[in-house]
Amino acid sequence: MSAPTRRIGSLAVSALGMGAMPVSQGRTPAVPHEQAIATLHAALDAGITFFDTADIYAPSWDTMGHNERIVAEALRTWSGDASQVVVATKGGITRGAGESWGRNGSADYLRSALEKSLANLGADTVDLYYWHRPDRSIRYAEGVQTLAALREEGLIREIGISNANLEEIEIAREVLGDGGLAAVQNQFSLTFFHTSREELARCGTHGIAFVPFSPLGGTGGGARGLGQRFPQVARIAEAHGVSPQRVVLAWQLSLGDHVIPIPGAGRPESITDSAAAMTLRLDADELETLNAIIA
Repeated sequence: MSAPTRRIGSLAVSALGMGAMPVSQGRTPAVPHEQAIATLHAALDAGITFFDTADIYAPSWDTMGHNERIVAEALRTWSGDASQVVVATKGGITRGAGESWGRNGSADYLRSALEKSLANLGADTVDLYYWHRPDRSIRYAEGVQTLAALREEGLIREIGISNANLEEIEIAREVLGDGGLAAVQNQFSLTFFHTSREELARCGTHGIAFVPFSPLGGTGGGARGLGQRFPQVARIAEAHGVSPQRVVLAWQLSLGDHVIPIPGAGRPESITDSAAAMTLRLDADELETLNAIIA
């Protein structure tokens, strides 16, 4: 099934992507392997051509790369043509014995993380590689310069930054030059928007894709309660005969052609419903009602 497309630098992707993390992490009970593959296949069947993963998305510290390997397997075993599918992954967060977490933006660490991700994905080049979170022990420009060098070597097609504030976006733009920063992935939803609304707008000004993660409220159950928390969402959903989740994603898509939400999913039914937001049209009054929530 074909879907509307948007741009991430040189890459064309479906207007809505899938966050693959839930099939590896954050769900109790854990998503069975067969269900994980079926969920990604359902996304592909629904026209999604953009998948988001990361090296740290895994059931435990000693299974890092789990989610990347799931994504690779799903693409390899899908019955369709996956040659135009874009995969984004991330590095820069450490995860060690005893579930000790940290950050490392050094050149050596980012190179090592990228090489492991390439092996997990079975690829020679990562389509889109994000610096996952800032490492406050180094200058932000240093981490971005490392990504630029890895791109020069042909290991990365496009560069992104994640969990970045306005100042860090500007530093990345300065280091990479016009058009060098392809994407910013930050949290953004009806419940989390106070800073990311400004980051979304800045990206639109400079032609940078803004990729909202946790667009429905995250893995803690926020998506299930959208209709109860926001009666206006429930009313619009009822008028269209669709889920509140689909309404929220369609609203996010209306915020700009540079906005590419990546809802997570652990079940085929969930991502199929989310994908349908790409063709849901809300009228001006409905959009005004939803925009007022974050005004």
